[in-house]
Amino acid sequence: MDKNQQAVKAMQDGELETAAKLLNESIEENPKDPVGYINFGNLLSAVGENEKATVFFDRALSLDGSQATAAYGKGNALYNLEQFPESAAAYQEALKLGLVEADVYYMLGMCHYQQNDFLRASAQLKTAVDQNPSDVDAWFHYGLSLAQTEHISEAVEAFLRVNELDDAHADSWFNLGVAYAYQDDAEKALDAFERSLAIQPDHALSANGKKQMDAVLNGEGSE
Repeated sequence: MDKNQQAVKAMQDGELETAAKLLNESIEENPKDPVGYINFGNLLSAVGENEKATVFFDRALSLDGSQATAAYGKGNALYNLEQFPESAAAYQEALKLGLVEADVYYMLGMCHYQQNDFLRASAQLKTAVDQNPSDVDAWFHYGLSLAQTEHISEAVEAFLRVNELDDAHADSWFNLGVAYAYQDDAEKALDAFERSLAIQPDHALSANGKKQMDAVLNGEGSE
C-alpha cells in the first residue's frame, strides 16, 4: 500500500492529520503525480478548506488534463463555495472526461437548481435518478424542479417515489400536499400534510397547508 492509499484509508478512518502528513510526503516524493494533489484536495474539502482545495485540483489537472476525479472534486469545492456557474463547468468537464456517474449528474442538476434554472436542473436530475433510482435527494430535488416548471403530475410521481424510499421525509410529504392542492385534490392534499405533521409536528408549512385544506373541505361539506 503506497502513501496515497494509506492516506485514503486514514481519511476513511477519520485520521485527518495522519492523512495530511502522508499526502504531503507523497507530493514531495512524486511532485508530478496528480493523484496526491487530488487526494489532498479531497482532504481539504472535507475540512471546509474549499478555496485551498481548488488549487490542488487545478494542479492535478495541469499535470494531467484527463483526471476526471480532479474536475469532479473541483466542482464539489466550488459548489461548497456557492460558485455555482463555475461548479457546473467543472462537473461538465468531469462528464466530458468520462466520469459519467449519477453523482455528477445530481451535482450538476443542483448547480442549476441553486441558480433557479429549474428546466436544466430537472433534465440533469432525471438522468441522476435514471442512473441511481434509490437516490432520495435526487428524486426530491427532481420533484421540486418539476413543480417549479409546472409539471405537476410528474412532480407528484417524484414525491411519491421519495416517500417509497423514505417514508419519514416530511418535506416530501409537504410538497406532495402542495402538488395535490394545485390539482384541486383537497383530500389527498390534506392527507399528505397530515403525514408530514405526523413525522415533524412543528412543520409550519404543513400546518398551514392542513388548515387551508380543512377550510376547503369544510366549505365543500356545507354547500
